Amino acid sequence: MDHWGYNMMPYSIFGFIFQIVGLVFLVLAILFVARYLMKNRKLRFWDNSMEILKERYAKGEIDKKEFEEKKKDLL
Repeated sequence: MDHWGYNMMPYSIFGFIFQIVGLVFLVLAILFVARYLMKNRKLRFWDNSMEILKERYAKGEIDKKEFEEKKKDLL
């Protein structure tokens, strides 16, 4: 019998387990960062309603009272 195959088996099993644990850790880290950024509204790149509201206020289309009301609604 070849003793190399017998001795290498535990290492391959531990390597496989460590790869699975590392992959799970990586996925959880990505989800944690995404959730943190979404919670702090830093990842809402598709939502430009606040920029539009600021532009309308800067152009004079809406007054300060209306700007504050709409800002409160958005946040």
